[in-house]
Amino acid sequence: MNPASIALDDPREWESFSRAVPGREGWLESFLAIEGMHCAACALDVEDALRVLPGVERVHVNGATHAARLQWSPQASVPSQWLNALQRAGYGATPAGDLLTALPRVQERRLLLWRWLVAGFCMMQVMMYATPSYTAAPGEITPDIIALLAWASWVLTLPVIVFSAWPFFRAAFKDLSRLRVGMDVPVALGIAIAFAASSAATFDAKGPLGGEVWYDSVTMFVFFLLSGRLLEQRLRDRTAGSLEALMRRLPRAVLRQAADGSFEHVPANRLQPGDIVRLLPGETVPADGVVTEGVSDLDEALLTGESNPVSRRKGDAVIAGTHNVTGVITMRVEQTGSKTRYAGIVALMEQAALDKPLLAQAADRIAGPFIIAVIAAAAAAAMYWWPTDPRHAISVAIAVLVVTCPCALSLATPAATLAAAGSLARRGILVRRLQALDACAAIDTVVFDKTGTLTHEDLTVSAVHLRPGADRARVMALAGALASHSLHPASRAIASAAKAPGEVHAVTYHLRGCHEIAGSGVLAQLQEAQGAKSLRLGSAVFCGVIGIQNAASATQVHMADDNGWLATFELEEVLRSDSASALGALRGSSLRLQLLSGDNETAVHRIAQRAGLATAIGGCSPEAKLDHVAHEQVLGHRVLMVGDGVNDGPVLARADASVAMGQGAPLAQARADFTVPGGQLTAIPQLLRLARRTRRVVRQNLAWAAIYNAVCVPLAVIGAMPPWLAGLGMAASSLLVVANSARLSVNRD
Repeated sequence: MNPASIALDDPREWESFSRAVPGREGWLESFLAIEGMHCAACALDVEDALRVLPGVERVHVNGATHAARLQWSPQASVPSQWLNALQRAGYGATPAGDLLTALPRVQERRLLLWRWLVAGFCMMQVMMYATPSYTAAPGEITPDIIALLAWASWVLTLPVIVFSAWPFFRAAFKDLSRLRVGMDVPVALGIAIAFAASSAATFDAKGPLGGEVWYDSVTMFVFFLLSGRLLEQRLRDRTAGSLEALMRRLPRAVLRQAADGSFEHVPANRLQPGDIVRLLPGETVPADGVVTEGVSDLDEALLTGESNPVSRRKGDAVIAGTHNVTGVITMRVEQTGSKTRYAGIVALMEQAALDKPLLAQAADRIAGPFIIAVIAAAAAAAMYWWPTDPRHAISVAIAVLVVTCPCALSLATPAATLAAAGSLARRGILVRRLQALDACAAIDTVVFDKTGTLTHEDLTVSAVHLRPGADRARVMALAGALASHSLHPASRAIASAAKAPGEVHAVTYHLRGCHEIAGSGVLAQLQEAQGAKSLRLGSAVFCGVIGIQNAASATQVHMADDNGWLATFELEEVLRSDSASALGALRGSSLRLQLLSGDNETAVHRIAQRAGLATAIGGCSPEAKLDHVAHEQVLGHRVLMVGDGVNDGPVLARADASVAMGQGAPLAQARADFTVPGGQLTAIPQLLRLARRTRRVVRQNLAWAAIYNAVCVPLAVIGAMPPWLAGLGMAASSLLVVANSARLSVNRD
C-alpha cells in the first residue's frame, strides 16, 4: 500500500480536504481531484468504484471538472481505501480542497501538451511522405520507393501509437476489462485497426490489402483528437475560472503579532481565534474578524457582490477572502478555516461544480448503448464492403468508429451549465444546484419576500412629531439614549436617527434604571435639577398616548414623560436602491411579480405600491406562503421564490427555483438553489437572463450533436468520409460544443 495513502488516514489530515456534513453526526464530506478521466463513462467508473466501498455514500463525479465529492463515515472507511479502489479501477486521485489547482491536474495538462506536440510533429512528417502517393501519376514512383516511404511512415507513426495515443488505449482497456464500453473504445479500435492494417500492408505489400496504408490518417486522427482535448481543457479551465479564483483567494502566509508585540510571517492555516494580524495594501483577509486598528477600503466584490470597495475601520467586521485595497489595518481573528463565511461560499461553489444536471445524467446513460450500436454498425459496414474491396471495408470501419464517438453529446449540457455557474459567480450569484438553471429558464412568476429582500432589514425615521413647545434636540437626545438600551429594529432606527449629522449633539443625558419590557418599550429615570422624571419609549399603550397614532404611518414609536405624550416617531422600511431597476427589468421580461410578507397588510401594500407591484399579500405565515406558491404551481405557473431565508425555508424548497438573499444566506440557507450574499436585487434579472441563454446554448449543443451524427454517420457508412476527415469531424464537434458553451462566461449585461 502506498505510504502517502496511509498517511491520509490520520484524522489530522482530513481537515484540508473534508468538512462535516450538516445534519449527519459524525459524517464527513471530502473532495478528490481525479486523474485519468477523459469522458462521461470515466465519471461513471469512478462513481461505481467508490460507491461500493463500506462507509461511503452519495458519490458525485463531474466529468467537466474531473472532481469527485463523497460523503463517508470515519467509523467504517478511511481515505486510503478510496485511493486504492480508484487505482484498481485505473484512476489516480489526490484529496484536494482546492480542486482546480491540485498538482496532479497541472502535471496531467503538461503531459497532454507533450503528447500533442509529438503527434503534431510526427503527423507533419508522415504527411510529407504520403504526399507523393496522392500527387504522383500511376507508375511514376517505383515499388522500392513506395516501400521505403511506407517504412519511414511506420517508424514515425510508432511514437504516436505508443506515446500520444496511449490515453485512448489505456481508457479502452480499462473499460473492457470491467465489461463496460466507454467513449474511448471505438476511438481506440479505430486507431488500432488502422495501424494494424497499415503495418500488415507494409510488412507484406503483396497481401490482401495490396500495400494500402493509413499512417497519415492515424497520425492526423490522434493529433486532431488531442487538439480537441487540449483546447477543451483550456476552455473548461476558463469557464471554471471563477471557482479557481475564489478558491485561490486566501493567502498562504500572514503577518501575526507575536508575544513581544512584533509581527512575524506564519502560515495562514495556523491562525487561531484571538490572533492579531496585520494586513498591508494588496493583501487578502485570511479569516473572519474585526478591525482593531487603522482604516482601509476592502474589495468584497467576489464574496458579496458589492462592486465598489467598502470602508472598514476600528470595530468593523471583515470577512475572509476580501482584498485590502488602500491602507494598513490590523484585525483580531474570530473564525478560521471551515467556520468562515468564505468557506461556506467555497462549499457552495464546489457543490455546484460537482452537480450533474438531469440532461447530463441522461446523456451518460445513453452513451454506453450508443457506443455498442456504433461498434455494431462499423462491423456491419466492414462485412458489407469486404467482399468487394477489403481496403475500402477497413477504411469504412475506421471512419464509422471514429466519427460517431458521442463526446459532443456528453459535453453538451455540463459544459454550458458550468460556464453559466462561473459567469454567475463573477456577478455575486452563487449556484448551489446546477439543475435549477433549467428551471429558471422557464420561470413566469417571481415571488418576493419583503423585509430583507425588497427592503433593507433596518428601519428609518421618516418623521418626528413633537409636543408643542418641546425642544427637538433635547427630545432626540433623550430618545436616542432610551433606544440605545434596546435591540428592537425600531429602537435601532431611533438611536441611529439621534446620531444623524443633522441633529444637535451638544448635550448627553444620563439615564438611570433603564430596562426593557418585552413587547412594550423601554422605561428609564432622568435625573435633573428639578428632580427625577420618568421617561418611556415604545408602543402607544405603553406610553399612555392612545389616539396620537397617524393611520398613514407604517410603524410608530411614541415617547412620553411625566407630563404625558412628548413625541411620536414615524418609521418606514427603505426599499433597496436597486429595486426600481431590478423590478423594471423583470416587468420588461413579461414576468408576473408578487409580494408575500408576514408584516401587516397596510405596511405590505404601501411597500408594494412604492415598488410598483400589483399583487401583494400581508400577514402571511410560512405555511401561508407555502400554500400560495403551491396554488400558483397548480395553476400551471413556474415560480421563482426570492427571500432572505430566515423563515422562508419551506417555500424556498417548494418553489421551482429559489434565491436566498443577504449576507447570511450562503451559510444558512441550504434549501435555496442560488444565493446572493450581497443582497443586490439586480441579480434576479441577471440570473433569469443567463438561465434562458444557458437553455438556448444547451439546445444548440444538443442540436449540433444530433445533426453532426445524422449527417456524418451515413457518409462514413457509404465510404464517402475518409478516416482522417472522420477524426477531424469528431474533434471539431466536441470543440464546437465547448466553445459555444464558453460564450456564457462573457458578461453581456
